[in-house]
Parts: sequence; structure tokens; C-alpha cells
Amino acid sequence: MILTLVVLLVTVIFFVIGRLRADIVALCALCVLLVAGVLTPEEAFSGFSSNVVIMMVGLFVVGAAVLQTGLAKALSQKIIQLAKGSEIRLFLLVMLTTSFIGAFVSNTGTVALMMPIVVSMAAQSNSSPGKLLMPLAFASSLGGMLTLIGTLPNLVIQETLVDAGYEPLTFFSFTPVGIVCIAVGIIVLLPLSRMFLGKDKKKGGRRKPKDKSLDELVTEYHLQNYLQAYRIGNHSPLHGKTVAELDLHNRRGLSIIEIRNDSSSSGRIIRQVKQKVPKPSTVLQSGDVLYLTGDIKDMDVFATKNSLAKLDNSSVDFYDIGMAELVLMPNSRITSIRLKDSSIGEKYNINVVGIRRRRDYLVKDLAEQKLQAGDVLLVQGLWSNIDRLEIAETDWVVLGRPIEQASKVTLNYKAPIAAFIMLLMICMMVFDFIPIQPVTAVMIAGLLMVLTGCLRNVEAAYKAINWSSIVLIAAMMPMSIALEKTGVSSFISQSLVDSLGDMGPMILLAGIYYTTTFVTMFVSNTATAVIMSPIAMSAASQIGVSPYAFLFAVTLGASMCFASPFSTPPNALVMKAGQYEFMDYIKVGLPLQLLIGVVMTFVLPLLFPF
Repeated sequence: MILTLVVLLVTVIFFVIGRLRADIVALCALCVLLVAGVLTPEEAFSGFSSNVVIMMVGLFVVGAAVLQTGLAKALSQKIIQLAKGSEIRLFLLVMLTTSFIGAFVSNTGTVALMMPIVVSMAAQSNSSPGKLLMPLAFASSLGGMLTLIGTLPNLVIQETLVDAGYEPLTFFSFTPVGIVCIAVGIIVLLPLSRMFLGKDKKKGGRRKPKDKSLDELVTEYHLQNYLQAYRIGNHSPLHGKTVAELDLHNRRGLSIIEIRNDSSSSGRIIRQVKQKVPKPSTVLQSGDVLYLTGDIKDMDVFATKNSLAKLDNSSVDFYDIGMAELVLMPNSRITSIRLKDSSIGEKYNINVVGIRRRRDYLVKDLAEQKLQAGDVLLVQGLWSNIDRLEIAETDWVVLGRPIEQASKVTLNYKAPIAAFIMLLMICMMVFDFIPIQPVTAVMIAGLLMVLTGCLRNVEAAYKAINWSSIVLIAAMMPMSIALEKTGVSSFISQSLVDSLGDMGPMILLAGIYYTTTFVTMFVSNTATAVIMSPIAMSAASQIGVSPYAFLFAVTLGASMCFASPFSTPPNALVMKAGQYEFMDYIKVGLPLQLLIGVVMTFVLPLLFPF
């Protein structure tokens, strides 16, 4: 028992100091308990196979797909519109929306649904997501108190009551308690989040220069003034011809920078967009959209002659194809020669669509331009080919981080698919008549997101997973086993009843809440509810009062644990994205945790008289 308490105390101290990463501290504590024989290897590593941890992995993938498809951006824009520029209104909308969803979906699932939306809102308003992510995590737990299925501790106390022969709680018996919790949460979190959250924690040093976005590159090089899209008609003479046969550059001074096929035009329900960088051997088909650069009048003449339909929307979209800038080095082998003789396009299957030479931007007749040291080439091609440019040559340096840009590209035509998968996941989690466990529903949704292309590739799915949060939760879960095996949990619980049982029901009620919420900081909320429920029932029986208020104190204490990043999965989910430290949870979460206990000590006896 003493060793377990010492390990727990040292772990908490290191969390507070923050010198070592939280996941490393958790792993060190796990190893000490394992070496000391407190935990068996099976017990020590049980957290890594826990349903909660597996669910978190899947939810990271689902959340990334919601971001990648632009679904989060679309939803966040709706919330921003409703907020009408008011930070307070935005805060209230996030809190209330999250709480409502949390009443029917697990708090972990709720955070996974809302986190991409909040991150997207922060990006659009150029603010820190840290201002809203912690309140988001807390709101998911507060909302869980609205219904019977909102959080697992609610079901635990329901089972305890039924087993003891008491009248079971209804689905909405929890609603008044949940409403009070949400009100307290809003009152406390509104000032505290503005005081302590969302501040820049980077000390010293210069900020890295902001990379140019893809849209900024298009604007900077004025590509929209020299770009036009045309669709090949069914009777066009271009159908069946190769790009080489057209010889557009030599005959008309035009260039094809992209060939696109949009299946939505063929009457398909699910839209598919395929982008190709033209090769000399590429065969043109009716329905293909050609993106041409050059003189607009020459393009229109060419289009008229070949039965091409001019499209009103000629914006450059970046799905499979991207852009990047290359700066030519002084010793580059391709300087002093014409662009068309440099073979850069053929070798890497890319197009050079613009050249920045000092203050001049060149976008016409590029093939005849002689390259000079210091020239910045704007290139377009598949993201994989752009990646090859960065590692394959010493003749140039790739500016910015194209692969990071690729990860930010929105596959907006996949948004309906992502929305359907999200809805399917929620239905599987909410409706009891669907015989699928929540963890299974999340894994199915994550897999479908990858298979349907809502994420760019499998590597993007793996990169979306915040492994440090996963390791933190998985390594801390066995701590609850150690506390139970060594008798620490039962000792604390029984001591509570023995010391407070004679001081009146309200003092005992407060003691049960605070003891439960303290234990939940180190033991899972469900396990804590299982431990504390019979103790609360026994305490009520000993002093001869109704057990309902005491059992509600248990589920509240088990669910309202905000003072630690590892006490609940939602707290851990937002830790990295919000750039939070352990002390941030103490500053914001602990006051809320304590105040809810004070308020509920007076409210619970009114709702469930002794």
C-alpha cells in the first residue's frame, strides 16, 4: 500500500512540475509498479487493450477525416454565423451544443465530434483553439449528467439502486442535476478560460515565418488571370487524342496544367474528383476538364474550334495536385538554359506554372525563359511528386513544407460521405436496438473514413492519432488496479464513512462527493463509481436516510473530474491540441470541480429529499 501511494504521489508531483512529458512520467510509474510486483504484466499492460483507449484511437481518425473533408469547417462556419462576432456567444454555443450531444453520446465521442469543429473555428478566426478546447472537454462531461445513458457512472448507480430494491431512475431523472451542472460550468469557465487559456506558451526566440498557403500562391502569381477551364464535349475532335498530338505550346502558346474528371457530372450520387498532371501520352476523353494557361483570347479560339465548353468556375482546387515554390541555387545545373530544355517537368512529372524573378512574376511563355540563379519556380504536380523534389536534388531548395500543406488540403467533395459515416457512428452508439458496442462503432467509422478516401491515405490516418495522449491514458489506467489491489481505495472510502457518518447527512453527502472526485483523479470514473456506490448506499442506510442523493453524489464525483488531464479521456484528448500543461487543468478545472460539490451539497437534497 505504501509503495503504491508513494508512486502515485511522485507521479502527481512530476505532472505538476511539467519538466518531463506526461506520457513518459506515466510509463515510468507503470514500470515501477511492474518491477515491484504490485502489478502483473497482464495487469500493467491492460490499459493498452482497453476499450476506452481503442476508442480514442478510432476517434482521432474520425476527427481527422471530419477536418480533412471540410465538414468541420462547414459546421464551424454555421456556429460562427450564429455567434455574430461575440466571443461570449461563441463560448455559450460551444458549451450548450457539446452538452446536448454529451447527453446522448459518450463524452469521449462527443469531444471527438466537436474538437475538429472548434479547431476549425479557431483557424478561421485566427485565434488559439486552447480558449475553447478545455471548456469543450468539460462540457461533454457536464452534458453527460442530463440523461441516464450520458455517462457510465449513471448506469452504475442505477444498477446499485435496483439491486438494493429501490425504484429505478428514469431516463430523464438526471436532467435537473445536469442543467444545474451546465449552468455552474458556464458561470465558472467563462471567466477562467479567458484568464488562463489560449495564451502563447512559446518563450523566447523568433517565430517561424508563416508558410504561404496554396491560395496565397495562386493570388501572388496572378494565376487566376491566365487560367481557364474547358470541358471536352461528346463530339469534340479532341476525344481520343493524346496531349502530345495537340502540341499546344508550339502551335498556340498554351499549356495544359491539369486534366480533371468530375464524376458528379455523370449523375452519380457520390461525387468523385480525379486530377491528373498531363503527360505527352495522356489520352483525352469526353467529359474531361482541361485547365489551360496562356492568353485568354487564344484559349477561347482554341475552345471554339474544338467544341470545348467554357466553365464559369475556373478556380484552382488542390486535392491530389498541389503547388510549391523552388528557389534555384547558384551552382544549379539548370541555370542559363531554357525551361523547356531543363527536363524538370519530364523527370518529376510536374508543371512549372510561374517564375518569380526578383520582383517580377512571369506566367506566360515560360518554356522559352532562361533560368537564372535565385529564380523561384512555382511548380504544380501530384503531392507525391512534389515530395520527391524536396529530397532528390541539390539544384534547388523547396520553400515551406509542402507535405504539411498537403495535409491541410480540404477534400470538400468527400464531406457528404464523412457526414453519413459520422451519422452512422452516432446511431450505432445511441440506439440500443443496434447490437454494436460503442468501441466497435468507432472502429467501423474510422475504417470507413479511410476506405472511402475521406483521408488522403492510410499514413494520414496514423499521423492523426495523438500517440502521447494514448500512451498517457493507457499507462495510467493500471494505476486504478494497483490502488484496488493494495486496498488504498477501500481504505479511503471506509475512512470517510467512519469519520463523517455522525456529522449529519449534508456533511456526509459532501464528503462522498469530494472523496469520489479525488479517487477519480487516479482511478477510472466507472471503477470509482463501482467502488463508491455500495459505500454510499451503506452510509445512507446507517444514518437512516434515502440513498438517492448520496448515489447522485457518487456519479457526480466520478464524472466531474476536471483537475487532471488523465482523469477522463476527454481531458486527455484536448491536451495536445490546446497546448495545455498539467497546471492549466488545476487552474481551470479544480475550481469548477470544487464549486460543483458545494452547489450540489445544497441542490441534491432539494431534488432528492433525505
